[in-house]
Amino acid sequence: MRGAFGKPQGTVARVDIGQVIMSVRARDQHQAQVVEALRRAKMKFPGRQKIAVSRNWGFTKWPRTSFNEMRAKGQLVSDGVGVKYLPPHGPLEQWKQTQARLAGITV
Repeated sequence: MRGAFGKPQGTVARVDIGQVIMSVRARDQHQAQVVEALRRAKMKFPGRQKIAVSRNWGFTKWPRTSFNEMRAKGQLVSDGVGVKYLPPHGPLEQWKQTQARLAGITV
């Protein structure tokens, strides 16, 4: 606070304990450089910060181990920067269109 009578000036971010402050998506070959960059960046924030390498693929919620096989089965479809999950149940016509699209047939 600055000024007379304790009036607040400026804005701050309210960060909870355990809240993710920064996320970076990079290729595996650049992991060491990204960790080093985050280590240097955490010095700019007050308090103790932790760097964690995720087991998930990019910013998705699926692990790296099963991501490629789910994508090959057609359960995950590219949707911009992320992916969309297609469950094995739902309307039959929608399923037929999805299977035709995966096979390369225009419907």
